[in-house]
Amino acid sequence: MSASSLQAFQDQVSELLLRHRSLLDVMSKMGQTNTAAVRSVTKAVTECGCVELHATKQEFVSGIALEEAKEHIKHHVHGELCENCRDAVINELGRSLFYMSALGNLLGIELEEVLQRESQKCSTLGFFNMS
Repeated sequence: MSASSLQAFQDQVSELLLRHRSLLDVMSKMGQTNTAAVRSVTKAVTECGCVELHATKQEFVSGIALEEAKEHIKHHVHGELCENCRDAVINELGRSLFYMSALGNLLGIELEEVLQRESQKCSTLGFFNMS
């Protein structure tokens, strides 16, 4: 998403948000929509079955290059989201993004700045950012 479209979306959210304009309402809706996004992925596994999880302990081989280590790491996900589950996940992620934008609006934070800072942190910390 480009900076201009990210800002345009955040502006659109500001115009559309009527009912939940308080900070507490937005924070609770943000938690609710994040939970719904997780639930839609869970349902893809447990109800639809289009995606399967085969989670096991990750075995790390010491003394090998980072790129080679990436090839050994498994992601546990097998299959692909069907069209219905994909739509459900996209819809829930969109609602989460809506309330994240609303929270930023209420606190005077532009999502573009959030994106830039997180990208900079990822660039600086590289592989160790989320480990």
